[in-house]
Amino acid sequence: MKIGIFYGSTTGVTKRVAERAGELLGADVMNVSEIEDKIDNYDMLIFATSSWNRGDVQKSWEGHLKFLGSRDFGGKKVALIGVGDQEFFGKTFVDGMCVLYTYIKYNNINLIGKTSTEGYEFEESRSVEKGKFIGLAIDDKNQKELTEERIVNWVNQLKEEMK
Repeated sequence: MKIGIFYGSTTGVTKRVAERAGELLGADVMNVSEIEDKIDNYDMLIFATSSWNRGDVQKSWEGHLKFLGSRDFGGKKVALIGVGDQEFFGKTFVDGMCVLYTYIKYNNINLIGKTSTEGYEFEESRSVEKGKFIGLAIDDKNQKELTEERIVNWVNQLKEEMK
């Protein structure tokens, strides 16, 4: 299965997380600026964004949301990565991931990679559905020591869900 990871990153954390997940999965990792030209090359897609302001996607994603919203993903497996700060932005923790999901959830996707909210301390998040994050949630600022373990565990979960 050919996997493509598309990310938007301002400070480099989301890029680093996407690259590590890509390394473990054997995936191609690209900036979101390449999405419109390369999205059709992959059987599985992973979209990664940090959250900004009041839960917006990372700025590089903004010009591609309409494109995502117009796609039929043909039942492809899709996973999401959200990067945020649960202490300072506790009311909008990893909400950027939900913005991406809002654009794709009715576009014939098979969403995989939901994760537990255990071990996080935030007030609320639109990226929580039925008690789980809709993807991998990373807080590299306040829980940096857990980032690698979370990525590895998530990738192992994806591998099982891809079967």
